[in-house]
Amino acid sequence: MSSVLTPDQILGVDSVFAKEDLEWAGIVRKWLDENVREKIGDWYIDGTIPARELAEGLGELGVLGMHLEGYGCGGATATQYGLACRELEAIDSGLRSLVSVQGSLAMFAIHHWGSEEQKEEWLPRMAQGKAIGCFGLTEPDVGSDPAGMRTYAKKDGDDWILNGAKMWITNSPVADVAVVWAKTDEVDAKGKNVVRGFVVPTNTPGVETPVIKRKISLRASITGEIVLDNVRLPASAMLPKAKGLRGPLSCLSEARFGIVFGVTGAARDALEAALDYTGTRIQFDRPLSSFQISQQKLAKAFGQYASITLLAAHIGKIKDEKGVMPEQISLGKMVTVDTAMNICRDLRALFGGSGITSEYSPLRHAVNLETVLTYEGTHEVHQLTLGRAMTGINAFAN
Repeated sequence: MSSVLTPDQILGVDSVFAKEDLEWAGIVRKWLDENVREKIGDWYIDGTIPARELAEGLGELGVLGMHLEGYGCGGATATQYGLACRELEAIDSGLRSLVSVQGSLAMFAIHHWGSEEQKEEWLPRMAQGKAIGCFGLTEPDVGSDPAGMRTYAKKDGDDWILNGAKMWITNSPVADVAVVWAKTDEVDAKGKNVVRGFVVPTNTPGVETPVIKRKISLRASITGEIVLDNVRLPASAMLPKAKGLRGPLSCLSEARFGIVFGVTGAARDALEAALDYTGTRIQFDRPLSSFQISQQKLAKAFGQYASITLLAAHIGKIKDEKGVMPEQISLGKMVTVDTAMNICRDLRALFGGSGITSEYSPLRHAVNLETVLTYEGTHEVHQLTLGRAMTGINAFAN
């Protein structure tokens, strides 16, 4: 029998990423293996996750807002953050979503667009996991076209009055603070109402965050709404540096970067699980891994995994060295999520009937990735974004 190499050994992952970055990823993986891995299947079946307990643990580990500078944040590189997301999503997309929403949406919005007072009030506690944040952009009738949002913020003296509703908001039922985007009375040069962001403590009168139930995908994640009924906020609640859709879209681009890396973790975990199962499951007096069709499936999945890992590493390098373009993030999300989902689907078949249980991860990953394919810009939106970049023609317009 030939010697056995892991997928990452064949890929030569130690030549793809720096030694210190892989050591950091190993620390994250060890913590997750010790504290989360054995429990995630039950959380998925139960449709919940102990968000507050995990947030504090992840805060102590140092992954919440780790790529931000100051205010208790780690100041890590983009690649280091990406590798942390990779380990988180190797456990479950819901876990990576908790961290992404906290660090790359809510914390990034405050860090990049907020006042000094907002930063000092929220970021240290959020970095420690002592406060949980959420990000309110998507609405019940407005997904891919944020310019069509109906949530409205009206001036009343020095205060703002917010009314509206946000939908599909990760963490909202357990959040202490929500970053909410709304149209205002202010009009831009084109005569359109200017979008502004607001830092909204969820205990503010008029704020409700009901949970969304009956999810089939991303079940180990707490998802809800943000309902705003005449919510009065002081002038200091507005993010002073964000004007227009550039604010929320910059946050989405930051979160998408974590997805680009994260889904490679789901693919790796599915591949590792399939290799372990087929190596020990006996059929016709032979391990499943000894059959040509099994090896064909495993080799195909490995090739796909290798390609998306290299793409993620390339985008991370660009982001660290010179800054990444939104189109490059769209390329990453479009390719890595779709490919990872297909890897997990294909490998599920190697488990036979056992593959539909929560004991094994590939189907859970595949079902979760259906959600990841949709949020932070649907697969089709990223296709059109790249089409526009390559042709100069905006296919979004009528």
